[in-house]
Amino acid sequence: MAKLGKRLTDAYKNVDRDSFYSLEQAVTLVKGAAKAKFDETIEIAMNLGIDPRHADQMVRGVVNLPNGTGKTVRVAVFARGAKVDEALAAGADVVGGDDLAEQILAGNINFDRCIASPDMMGVVGKLGKVLGPRGLMPNPKLGTVTPDVAGAVKAAKAGAVEFRAEKTGIVHAGVGKVSFSEEALVQNIRAFVDAITRAKPAGAKGQYLLKVSLSSTMGPGLKLDLASVSAPAGAAA
Repeated sequence: MAKLGKRLTDAYKNVDRDSFYSLEQAVTLVKGAAKAKFDETIEIAMNLGIDPRHADQMVRGVVNLPNGTGKTVRVAVFARGAKVDEALAAGADVVGGDDLAEQILAGNINFDRCIASPDMMGVVGKLGKVLGPRGLMPNPKLGTVTPDVAGAVKAAKAGAVEFRAEKTGIVHAGVGKVSFSEEALVQNIRAFVDAITRAKPAGAKGQYLLKVSLSSTMGPGLKLDLASVSAPAGAAA
């Protein structure tokens, strides 16, 4: 086993890596163990009982976290006409059409989320090989191909989080910052877990939620008690 550095060794002093913690306990411990000099991201990882290689077992979607992510999200929008002004007024960082597509093909991808109005998909379609592998390709199922570009921009800026199961059946995401209150983090985490639960594919058989863990960017990971994660706020012991 790899030797832990002094910082991680100190962080693990109050953590039993073999124990399962209630959500509230885990949030308290993860926040307390975060000692980096920056505002670490609180990250959740969920092992699901699925095989994403089968189309009917893919888990993908978007969830609006009630307290946002604490991350500054740069949003690019493909639009024309009046929707250009709507996107800019909503806070979009980059708005364009063919010119934006040329920048992306040249390797200039300075954004975290890409949104497109339906009439721009002819332009966006040729960017699939560039944006697809980065998880940035606009998709109507995720609300990123929509006539309401202003609403999509606002949602992205407010803390909309996209999720997609990896080949191993794991879904992970940032659900807030260490600087968030414990209550805000608990609310965000439950909202995320609820979204994953509701996204259970028809092809998934047997137990769906297998394992859930919580950590900060530079801190130790804690196993969560599944019952406490899915319980209503305040119900967990």
